[in-house]
Amino acid sequence: MEQPEDLTSLSEFDSLAGSIPATKVEITVSCRNLLDKDMFSKSDPLCVMYIQGMENKQWREFGRTEVIDNTLNPDFVRKFIVDYFFEEKQNLRFDLYDIDSKSPDLSKHDFLGQAFCTLGEIVGSPGSRLEKPLTIGAFSLNSRTGKPMPAVSNGGVPGKKCGTIILSAEELSNCRDVATMQFCANKLDKKDFFGKSDPFLVFYRSNEDGTFTICHKTEVMKNTLNPVWQTFSIPVRALCNGDYDRTIKVEVYDWDRDGSHDFIGEFTTSYRELARGQSQFNIYEVINPKKKMKKKKYVNSGTVTLLSFAVESECTFLDYIKGGTQINFTVAIDFTASNGNPSQSTSLHYMSPYQMNAYALALTAVGEIIQHYDSDKMFPALGFGAKLPPDGRVSHEFPLNGNQENPSCCGIDGILEAYHHSLRTVQLYGPTNFAPVVTHVARNAAEVQDGSQYYVLLIITDGVISDMAQTKEAIVNAAKLPMSIIIVGVGQAEFDAMVELDGDDVRISSRGKLAERDIVQFVPFRDYVDRTGNHVLSMARLARDVLAEIPDQLVSYMKTQGIRPRPPPEASASSPSQSPACTPPASPLHTHI
Repeated sequence: MEQPEDLTSLSEFDSLAGSIPATKVEITVSCRNLLDKDMFSKSDPLCVMYIQGMENKQWREFGRTEVIDNTLNPDFVRKFIVDYFFEEKQNLRFDLYDIDSKSPDLSKHDFLGQAFCTLGEIVGSPGSRLEKPLTIGAFSLNSRTGKPMPAVSNGGVPGKKCGTIILSAEELSNCRDVATMQFCANKLDKKDFFGKSDPFLVFYRSNEDGTFTICHKTEVMKNTLNPVWQTFSIPVRALCNGDYDRTIKVEVYDWDRDGSHDFIGEFTTSYRELARGQSQFNIYEVINPKKKMKKKKYVNSGTVTLLSFAVESECTFLDYIKGGTQINFTVAIDFTASNGNPSQSTSLHYMSPYQMNAYALALTAVGEIIQHYDSDKMFPALGFGAKLPPDGRVSHEFPLNGNQENPSCCGIDGILEAYHHSLRTVQLYGPTNFAPVVTHVARNAAEVQDGSQYYVLLIITDGVISDMAQTKEAIVNAAKLPMSIIIVGVGQAEFDAMVELDGDDVRISSRGKLAERDIVQFVPFRDYVDRTGNHVLSMARLARDVLAEIPDQLVSYMKTQGIRPRPPPEASASSPSQSPACTPPASPLHTHI
């Protein structure tokens, strides 16, 4: 999912207990004096936040900041938004890494240190601002299992102090407005010896204690003293948290490759001032206080002008659901031979009389949630990578129910029944081709682009993709349609290709064409195998994690197409209630997207 530049919004880790959060809190992270791990430049830090589970005490990754190049004193723009439960001890962990490549695997990067605290500790600190030393203990914690592992494996020195982390928390207002604005500048100071300047803007909102919290950075405009920055959008609550008169400070910098950006000057404004739009009130003198003190004839270091300003209320996933948007759920199951003979207990497709296999568990966990957003409960179910009777032809897009005209099954139980029937009738073969099932769902999505339907494809697979180029092209084409793709990897295979398709760090592309949106979410099933045997909880976490990005992906499609939610249909007491065409039995597993 593509996050806004200034905000990372995720679900609280252990909300399965059903507690109602007191409020939502935004956590801002800064660090000072980090370890320098790079030979010829400074570290490129990233912060990862973890939340400890209430039940099993495992640490689970909650989110990551952006990477900031060449600095030991980062002020991260991307925030963490968490549900705050006053009555609970919410344990948090912050790990810092020096990012050396595009790999999302943290073990491939240098570990810079970590800090532990509770959410209450941050909120309860003076000004809700907590400073803690970053340390590398004798042991770090495995991010997946929560078990101790030697910190030195990540380049750490046990017991060494390695800088300070600064955590700030602010309760978020209920303001749902989003401001869109554009700025330009004129006659900025020249800072580069062989050129002009490479200016960019940094926006901060003020806090009650007089400090400032970073909330947005513009892009860098190269070699100009008269830049025109691109239009950007920012939630009003990120800019001023609903307080229209709160001071907003804007700093102007000249970008330098080594991270030691030159300060050009600054100015202050407020949301109320900006909301006046393009006018004489929104032309600001950029002032450098040090130059002003030294030079009697100093006037300014240039001016910054607001070119445009607009605001609209942000529509949410539930606004679209209330307006009648239906989610169409399709499942595609991997029938390649690498899964093993279904009649043997070592097979990923083995049908034990005592418990579900990984395919059935993943399908049930995700399906039981998403089915509630589809009124007719009829779900297309496809298979790929098998030889079909009677002639043994290989198919990568066959209906599990055997009906070429209508592959839909009645409810999750209907899909499971068709899946088990297919296992008894088809021959597992290969290769592992995704493109046909992606294209199959994309064809349906292309027919309804008015916002009334949204399509979610769940692919459950065990292996390495055979048609990577074709799959990437199919996903790039699907990214402009009302569609999302969830991939659950079962078994012990390496899933590097799936991570590439996920596109969280590097947007997927094909033939030089970039996907319009990030529509793929991948998770490895093995991360959710509960060693205590409590499948209800572990599958609930699987469902939550794979479905977490669907709401934002749906909203991003609607926004790119300019589709607003329909008004909710008025309930009529006199009209008879309509039952869905197919209602599967209630499941003990219940949570929400």
